[in-house]
Amino acid sequence: MDTWAAVPDAFRALTFPLPGPWEDLFGPLRHGRIDELVAVGQIGQSLDGRVATETGHSHYINGPAGLMHLHRLRALVDAVVVGVGTALTDDPQLTVRRVTGPHPARVVIDAGGRLPAGAKCLANDGVRRLVVTGAGSRPPLPSDIEIVGLPRTDGQIAPADILASLAERGLRRVLIEGGADTVSRFLAAKCLDRLHIIVAPIILGSGRTSFSLPPIARVDEAILTPMNVHRLDDEVLFDCDLSAQRVAVGRAKKST
Repeated sequence: MDTWAAVPDAFRALTFPLPGPWEDLFGPLRHGRIDELVAVGQIGQSLDGRVATETGHSHYINGPAGLMHLHRLRALVDAVVVGVGTALTDDPQLTVRRVTGPHPARVVIDAGGRLPAGAKCLANDGVRRLVVTGAGSRPPLPSDIEIVGLPRTDGQIAPADILASLAERGLRRVLIEGGADTVSRFLAAKCLDRLHIIVAPIILGSGRTSFSLPPIARVDEAILTPMNVHRLDDEVLFDCDLSAQRVAVGRAKKST
């Protein structure tokens, strides 16, 4: 029996436990440990840690089970975030189509104003659409798109500022979906509570890697994370708990 249909409402109502097997998978995303936000990153990769071939082709590294997991994540969060590179290359819809659940608000990080008005993620389907761009700029986009202007440093917008601005707008459960550079920036900035890495049973041999992080000199300087492992048919989900290192970007939790 498929118990997923009841999960999105139960997830938001904070009833315990979630039905079926879903508590282990998604229960950790219900409450933030550091503040009122929960930010989860998602990466789909090959066994050898690639997210695309050398030509940039990535559809689809993950199979049906991995894609359904991604859509379940979308159905549980308030907002799904991608960088402008992903929006331009993949032109994703960022909707929930494979499972039951509400569509999240769609957010594109576009510091330089490159996103075209005809991008699929900007389609007017009744869902909030936001573009995060440099402070003082007004991209030539439809008037119903929410423009979030934030300061830039070296052409980039700080992940902590992005999360804080989304929280101010009522978007407190956030999925950082891609691309790999965007997820890496949030990881490096310590702005993720969880990281879901879905590994498909394929080997690409070359191509774009999953993460691009600042170099370290010693192995003991690497990110060490508690982790749960789940089978998704023939794929494997690594659920990494990064909450111990996540910086506070919203209202901090008060000890009782």
